[in-house]
Amino acid sequence: MSESLSDRYFALIDHIVELTLKGKISSVERVYKMLVEKVEVGTGEILERCLNQRLEATMSQLDTKLKAARVLRALQTIEKQWLRWQEENQVNAEISETAQSIITAEPDDYFLAIVNAIDPNQDNSFSIDELNKLAENLQTAAKSQTDAGLTQAWQQLAAGIREGLNSFTALEGDLVSWMYSTGSNFSGFGAEKPNPWRIWAQKVPSPLAKQLFQTLAQQQSAIAFARVASNLETRAWVELAIVLQYLERGLVTWFDNQPYNSKFGRELSYSTLLTFASIWCELWQAFVNTKPALADGCFLMMLQILRGFAQRADFPLYSGVFASFSGEYLQDTLDYFDEPLKQVEGTEEKARILTLLGYSQRTIGAYDKAIVFHQEALEIAIAANDYACEIANLNHLSRTNVNQKNYSEAVNYSQRALIAARQVGDKLGEANASVNLGYAQVFAARQLDSMAVEDYSEAIRYLEQGVELAKKQGDLQSQSFGHSSLGIAYVILEQPTAAIASLTKGAELAQYSRDIYLQGLSFSYLAEAYYSIEDRPAAITYGSLGMYLLNQIGSVEWRQVAGLLSIIQGQIGQEEFTNVVGQQRSQIISLIGVDGYDYLPKLLEEYRQ
Repeated sequence: MSESLSDRYFALIDHIVELTLKGKISSVERVYKMLVEKVEVGTGEILERCLNQRLEATMSQLDTKLKAARVLRALQTIEKQWLRWQEENQVNAEISETAQSIITAEPDDYFLAIVNAIDPNQDNSFSIDELNKLAENLQTAAKSQTDAGLTQAWQQLAAGIREGLNSFTALEGDLVSWMYSTGSNFSGFGAEKPNPWRIWAQKVPSPLAKQLFQTLAQQQSAIAFARVASNLETRAWVELAIVLQYLERGLVTWFDNQPYNSKFGRELSYSTLLTFASIWCELWQAFVNTKPALADGCFLMMLQILRGFAQRADFPLYSGVFASFSGEYLQDTLDYFDEPLKQVEGTEEKARILTLLGYSQRTIGAYDKAIVFHQEALEIAIAANDYACEIANLNHLSRTNVNQKNYSEAVNYSQRALIAARQVGDKLGEANASVNLGYAQVFAARQLDSMAVEDYSEAIRYLEQGVELAKKQGDLQSQSFGHSSLGIAYVILEQPTAAIASLTKGAELAQYSRDIYLQGLSFSYLAEAYYSIEDRPAAITYGSLGMYLLNQIGSVEWRQVAGLLSIIQGQIGQEEFTNVVGQQRSQIISLIGVDGYDYLPKLLEEYRQ
C-alpha cells in the first residue's frame, strides 16, 4: 500500500510543479485545494517523504539545471501549503492516528488502547465531537477490513464509544440534581443519602452502567458487580469507561465552580476523584488474576484519575479528604490504592497520592503504614524537586512519630521541614513545621517528666508562631491544626483555662474547614481540660462529640476519650451520666445529629466490651 501511495504522491507533486511552470496555477489556494483533494488522512508522512526527496534532488541540481530554481520555488510552495494543511487538519490527523493505534493493537488490548486514547491528562484531550469522529474512523476502518473477526471487533469499539457518549448525554441533566432530591445536604460518596447511583441507575440506557450504579446504590463494592459482568464484550466496557469519565469530570467541574463555598466544593471534588478512582481500582482487583487485559484497562483508568488529582494546584498536601468518607468507606478507599500504587514508577504524582494516603492512614491510627507511605513519598518528592511535597512529608513524618512516641525523631523531621520551608519560601509548610516542632517538643519534655514552664517555653513559642503564620496564610485547616496543638500542649502543662480557649478555637476552625479528625481531636482534649476543672457536664458533652466523630472516620483515638467517659460514668453512676447526656441533647444533636446522639450508648458499650 505504501509503495502505491508513494508513486501517487510523487505524481501529484510533479503534476503541481508542471502546472506551476506552465503558468496554469495562479494562486496558492489552488495548490492547497489539490492537496486537500488528493492526500488521504493518515498518510501525511508518505507525502512528506516524497516531497523531501524532490526538494533534495532539486537543490542538488541548482548549479547544473537552469529551471531547477523555478522547480524549487514550486516545491517550496507545495511545502508551505502542506504545512498549512497539517495545521488546519491536525485534530483530524490526531484522530486518525489514534484510530490507527487502536486497531493495530492486539485484539486483547483494544480496551486498554481505548482507555489510553481518552486520557483527559493529555495536552489535547478529545472533546465529545472528536470522540464521535474517532468512532467514525473506527467504523470506516471496519468497512475496509476483510477479516470478519476484526471487522466485528472494530465495529464494537465504535459502538462502545457512541453508546458511552449517549449514556452520558442521558445523565447530563441529572449530573447534580440528585443532591437536592431528598432535601438533605450532600456531604460525599459514603453510605449517607443522597447518593447519585440510584438516580443514575434509573436514567442510564446502558445495561452495564445500570448494573454498576444499582450495585453501588446498595452500598456494595464494584467487585460484587464484576462477578456478574466479567463475560461482557469489550463494547460494554468501552461504553462504561466513557460514561464514568464524563460523569466524574462533570461533577468535578461543577464542584470546583461553586462560588458560595469554594473550599467545600474542592473537598467534594477530592471525594469525587477518589470515589471514581476507587471504582476502577476495585474492578482492577476483580480482574487482575482472571482477565489481565481488562484489568490493565481498569488500572489505567484509575491511574488517569489519580494523576489528574495530583496535578491540581490545590492538591491537599496536609488534609481535606476525610470529610466525605465514613470510617469504613475511608479505610476501603485507602486499601484499594495501596497495592496498585506499588506497581507505578516513582513520579511527582505518585508522591502526592502517597502523601494523601499517608496522612489518611495516620488519621485512622495505622501509624506504621503511614510512615512507609510518607518515607516513599519523601524520596520521590526529593528526586522530583517537588519542594512543597517534600516539606509536607517531613511534617507528616514528624506528627506520626509523635503518635508513636518517637519524640526525638519527630523533632528532627519538623526541624528539617522548618529549614526547608524557610529556604524555599513555603509559608504553609513553615506554619505546619512550626506547630509540629512545638508539638513534638512538648511531648519530648513530658516524657522526661518535666513540668517546669521553662522547658516548654520554646515549644509554646513555636506553636504560637505557627498559629500566626497560618492566620496570615488564611488556611483554616492549618489554623485549626495550630490552635488544637497549642491546646493539647496546655492540657499537658495542666493549664486548663488556656487549653479550653485554644481547643475551642481549634474545634470551631476545624468545623469550618470540615476536618473531622481535628474537630474530634479538639473535642476529646476539651473533655480532658473540663474534667481537670471538675466540670463534668462539659467533659461529658465534648467527650461524647469527640468519641463519635473520631469513630466515624475510623480513628482509633475514639477509644481514648471513651475511656475518659467510662471513668466519669463510674464516678457519678449510670443514671446521673444518662441524665447529663440528656440535658446536653440539643447541643450534641446540633453537631452530630439524632443518629449520632442515639449511637453514643452503643459506642460506650463497645468500648467496655
